[in-house]
Amino acid sequence: KPSAQIVWPIVGQEILNGDVGGGFQGIQITSGFFQLWRASGITSELELYATAIGGLFMAALMVFAGWFHYHKAAPKLEWFQNVESMMNHHLAGLLGLGCLGWAGHQIHIALPINKLLDAGISPQEIPLPHEFLVNRGLMCQLYPSFSKGIIPFFTLNWNEYADFLTFKGGLNPVTGGLWLSDTAHHHLALAVLFLVAGHMYRTNWGIGHSMKEILEAHKGPFTGEGHKGMYEILTSSWHAQLAINLAMMGSLSIIVAHHMYAMPPYPYIATDYPTQLSLFTHHMWIGGFCIVGAGAHASIFMVRDYNPAKNYNNVLDRIIRHRDAIISHLNWVCIFLGFHSFGLYIHNDTMRALGRSQDMFSDTAIQLQPVFAQWVQNIHTLAPGNTSPNSLATASYAFGGDIVSIGNKIAMMPISLGTADFMVHHIHAFTIH
Repeated sequence: KPSAQIVWPIVGQEILNGDVGGGFQGIQITSGFFQLWRASGITSELELYATAIGGLFMAALMVFAGWFHYHKAAPKLEWFQNVESMMNHHLAGLLGLGCLGWAGHQIHIALPINKLLDAGISPQEIPLPHEFLVNRGLMCQLYPSFSKGIIPFFTLNWNEYADFLTFKGGLNPVTGGLWLSDTAHHHLALAVLFLVAGHMYRTNWGIGHSMKEILEAHKGPFTGEGHKGMYEILTSSWHAQLAINLAMMGSLSIIVAHHMYAMPPYPYIATDYPTQLSLFTHHMWIGGFCIVGAGAHASIFMVRDYNPAKNYNNVLDRIIRHRDAIISHLNWVCIFLGFHSFGLYIHNDTMRALGRSQDMFSDTAIQLQPVFAQWVQNIHTLAPGNTSPNSLATASYAFGGDIVSIGNKIAMMPISLGTADFMVHHIHAFTIH
């Protein structure tokens, strides 16, 4: 098994280096790096070494760029306020070209190496990564459509490429991870989306969207001036900007936490339970911290940067003017959820103490089934049969379907919901309200 560190025997370090059972040395690593490397097609320490040197070189380049743009040719502050250019560059450059580059790596290097590894070929016998780039014959053996080159692309005969850009759904039965050909397809599609989105905003040419115009046109029947004034707030208050970014990134981190077990993205990560638990816990905590930070910086914005005179009858002003109603309703919801949910738990505790388990709320006594959630899960299980008839399985086995097991360990199985889920859901709803 891999270890996160092997250290010299300083005081108290001997335990870390000792055999802790099962012939394992050192501290078990639960970061998911090995699964990530396997998915990227890294099979040896030499390749890791080369990757690290590449990263070091790029980092040095960035340090130089940072020094240059601070001390030799610093951009004016107005440059940072040009949001349309920023959106175009971040969407097309970071997300679009980033996805395209990753899709390219996945298709040309990660896919063939993983296909050979899944077939049981030992890493020592697999050709070096660059071989797959330069030797087309090698790729044709694994993915026959490579022999046709880029002709199908320009003749719009794209389904020729279906051997490496798949839409299978479900998990690879060998590794228990998502099909890497599905994820390559996903990143190629995202690249197209983001490259188009990166041409959406109006800069030097008279076409495209203006952020300010979009926000000021965004008026509903009940929201007064709507988002008027938002543009000025977000281009002048760092705290307002940071609050939104923290809220978004925090929510995203929590979404990632749940998707990483429901749709395990890397080979063999689903059966590495300590890693799965660690990554879930990590992303939930980080997400929670970010959301708390969002509240903190939104408060600082309200105290230091908010100007009531410039925000008359827009969404912000209207929220602040009826904050009494909002807070009292939140208070009422907390009382309602708290008393009812906690009441269910107290009832169970009391019945258990009196030995009347048949009078408890549970799947085997008084049932409180989450019928709506079960209905939603069922829809998710059945829907792909109509919407994606050629796929092999649903997007995630969490909603229903088969048990996927790898080497007698469960990688993924349906997560059926019952009385306990119904109860803990409402306790959690109480805490977040």
